[in-house]
Amino acid sequence: MALLVIRPGMLTTIQDLGRWGRQESGVPVAGPMDPYSHRLANRLAGNDDGAAALEVTLIGPELEASGERVTCVVAGARFDATVDGSDIDPSRPFVVAPGQRLRFGSRRSGARATLAVSGGIACPAVLGSRSTSVVSRMGPLAGRPLAAGDVLPVGAPASNAHPSRARAQVMPEGGARVRCLVGPHEAMFTREALETMFTSRFIVTPQSNRMGYRLEGPALRHAGSADILSDATPIGSIQVPSSGQPILLMADRQTTGGYPKIATVITADVPLAGQLAPGDWIEFVECTRAAAVEALRHQEAALAEDAV
Repeated sequence: MALLVIRPGMLTTIQDLGRWGRQESGVPVAGPMDPYSHRLANRLAGNDDGAAALEVTLIGPELEASGERVTCVVAGARFDATVDGSDIDPSRPFVVAPGQRLRFGSRRSGARATLAVSGGIACPAVLGSRSTSVVSRMGPLAGRPLAAGDVLPVGAPASNAHPSRARAQVMPEGGARVRCLVGPHEAMFTREALETMFTSRFIVTPQSNRMGYRLEGPALRHAGSADILSDATPIGSIQVPSSGQPILLMADRQTTGGYPKIATVITADVPLAGQLAPGDWIEFVECTRAAAVEALRHQEAALAEDAV
């Protein structure tokens, strides 16, 4: 089984859950911008959470099945979709027979969709992962996005595949409010900077990408220097360079950074942030650690709905 790429869309990459455990060597994690939707799509397709799938950004691809029929499902951003011209509901498993073409149409909400196939994308792993890091050119296809003519091998579906009824998350339409933990470098900012951050609206600029969102809004002023000794950069970190304009670090972030981090988006809200597009707004809401843990428990419960 395989999928032939007829048209790649704007930016379509192969991703699994990321290249974890190698940051100390300078190897970026990569992985999906919306980890929840990646896991959801795989569960709906009867795969393990970490199976490789396609992350579709803003404009979807056109793909053709070859060899045998391929069972697919889409989670995350809402797209119209057709198989050989017939409308389908991409959020439910559907079949693309050999020679048939899956086409993505208009995007309705959200910015990134995960297209999972039963059996997963079976390309070779690089340093233990099938994730594509576009910035470092690491991963399948020499670390590049899909291009017309690429052939994507599909693995054999699991014999004990048991599709899930896990719930999809609500997609943002024009913007989102995300919860944050203050710090770790809040002492390097003025008190007014923290007040400004939690009472202002910022815009995701066109200079944003999978590495991070460059945000435009009121400046967040430092109490002194805007430089630190480089330290680790978790996903969701909000760095603030000397300009005072924050940068929200995302999936393709560098492993370390030399700007102070005023706050960090909580794990449960990273998938929501991952669905924002240039021009969307974002607002930050201060959150306690206890509330962050409870939000993650609630999200995991939604993902673990009883199987069919």
